[in-house]
Amino acid sequence: MKIRYLFLLLISISTIVIFISLWILVSDGYDKQNKLILTLKKIIPRTLAVKMRDTLFIIPELKTQNKLLQLQVNKYEQGLDGQVFNEKKIVSEKNKEFLIKEFFLPFKQLDTKAGWNKLSNTFRAHYLEVINDKVLVLSGEGEFICFDKKNINNDKLNQKIINSNINKLALENNFKFFGVRDLLYDDGKLYISMILENSKGFTMNVYQADFNLEYLDFSVFFEKNEFTNEYTIQTGGRLEKYLNDSILFSLGAAESLKNERVQSNEYLEGKIVAIDKLSKKYSLISKGHRNPQGLIYYKPLNLIINTEHGPKGGDEVNLNFINKEDVNVSNFGWPIASYGIEYDGSDPYKKSHSENGFIEPFKNFTPSIGISEISFLPKEKFLDQNYLFISSLRAASIYLLQINEDFSKILEEDRIFFSDQRIRDIEYDDELNVIFLIFEVTPSIGVLSLH
Repeated sequence: MKIRYLFLLLISISTIVIFISLWILVSDGYDKQNKLILTLKKIIPRTLAVKMRDTLFIIPELKTQNKLLQLQVNKYEQGLDGQVFNEKKIVSEKNKEFLIKEFFLPFKQLDTKAGWNKLSNTFRAHYLEVINDKVLVLSGEGEFICFDKKNINNDKLNQKIINSNINKLALENNFKFFGVRDLLYDDGKLYISMILENSKGFTMNVYQADFNLEYLDFSVFFEKNEFTNEYTIQTGGRLEKYLNDSILFSLGAAESLKNERVQSNEYLEGKIVAIDKLSKKYSLISKGHRNPQGLIYYKPLNLIINTEHGPKGGDEVNLNFINKEDVNVSNFGWPIASYGIEYDGSDPYKKSHSENGFIEPFKNFTPSIGISEISFLPKEKFLDQNYLFISSLRAASIYLLQINEDFSKILEEDRIFFSDQRIRDIEYDDELNVIFLIFEVTPSIGVLSLH
């Protein structure tokens, strides 16, 4: 009899554990980087979790969808006001306190159920730049809005549309427009990277325009002139100010191409290049990149910092100290070395980068966080310490890495978790001492106060 009761107890406990586990995996806004969650995902097939969500847990799932739908209705009704709809204190894992305010953007919602590689979602990646007293936002569909940055202290941003010739420019050059990949302001000009398709396939070019608040007239600045037969999300596309009147441009490995191109200096796939603003000619800065999604240049150390997506695992933060006497192109190892594996479970990659002649990542994130843009705050700006702020898509977080003076060591790691978010872009504003964020699900502008 005791054995029977014990058996029933074990069955009951197992049922409860399975129920709770499935509930966690389908719940609204769960933390995908939580260790328990990661363990459960290894045990419980995703197809089972989704099936349970759509049957047993249909009521909470419908409540979540209704919540999102109501948010979209509110966004639509407020037009270009850019109303604040969320404001709260948020605390990091190491108990650092921040204030986050969230304002509506008048752009279309990301379809999270369609998958991160869905072609339609290429138009849901948005980017921002702080330009003097303005904030400029570019949607994935090529729409520009701006607002006075001081309006973040009010209840609405009062956004203004700025018209441009982006879509017209693509048509005139026999291209089909497939979204933008970054936005940069430098010395009175705007630069944008765009995904395009013509009879040769898919490519990515950079365009420039004189900045004004009435109309943006773009013309070609740099053409990649390399094509893939199929659309790929491994595009890179980040733009950054650099030395000697040039800008940095990151290009992904374009997974539909043979990976030999990434290690060859004859191709642009998997490279970071410097483009001279006058001659439009480029020079190779580094190679061996998979999908570089974050890019900054830190002039005091002549240092280029980039972040890039690994395969399954192995997201990287890479440091490239520019040595003018070194004629070699810095090599970060893709597709030979990676701390990730393939999505089918195979592992063709060498784990040590340095032992195989490549530069080791300064930091690698395994499991992947969906790493995105980065910002560096020197110690006089935040808590008297040097910090890298690293945004993420999959992990819905900003990771804070405290760095020593010469960038040789990580002193502390911290994390700010934003439930139900994907953070696409991030930029620090020195005057207001805030970080502007693009939350791409709603989408919205996030303002993280560092006071």
